[in-house]
Amino acid sequence: LIFLVSSLLYRVSLMMKPQVVFVLGGPGAGKGTQCSKIVENYSYTHLSAGDLLRAERAREGSEFGQLIANYIKEGKIVPVEITINLLRKAMEETMEKDAKKFRFLIDGFPRNEDNLQGWNTVMDGKADVKFVLFFDCSNEVCIHRCLERGKSSGRTDDNRESLEKRIQTYLQSTRPIIELYEKHGKVRTIDASRSVDEVSK
Repeated sequence: LIFLVSSLLYRVSLMMKPQVVFVLGGPGAGKGTQCSKIVENYSYTHLSAGDLLRAERAREGSEFGQLIANYIKEGKIVPVEITINLLRKAMEETMEKDAKKFRFLIDGFPRNEDNLQGWNTVMDGKADVKFVLFFDCSNEVCIHRCLERGKSSGRTDDNRESLEKRIQTYLQSTRPIIELYEKHGKVRTIDASRSVDEVSK
């Protein structure tokens, strides 16, 4: 009986499509910081593609751990199947625990054309993308913030060499995705170079 009830609840939760806001911007634009603030004030769950990948990299017995580590170190974009799998699983687990938690901020995804195509293929009809929240910030400010963060974050990619690569990847791969959504009127742009409180307001 318990199994039947839980599988029924699971099916009901899947009937409610996750509502998604993609959060994009350069490394150090303040995506994670502002997502935390949005979560405090609104009924959203924050899913960071980067955090999910870092957690998977560290997970004992993960078949993708080393692969993810190599991509992150090189400032490259992890294969889309891995990232979407982790995002989908996290959304499903959240909604299983609480059916009212169907709004998600997905931070740091989609990062390129391949990511977007993968999302459209796997999640077509299964999730409703509301818009892209774009944190617009100059490269110089982004680099400075990441180097400051690197002093205490312990992240392997908060160093100048990785940052230069990440900025290039962002400009070549992610900016075109933002521009694509802009054409459909689905981008809300925030000047992210200001202070945390100003950006939050």
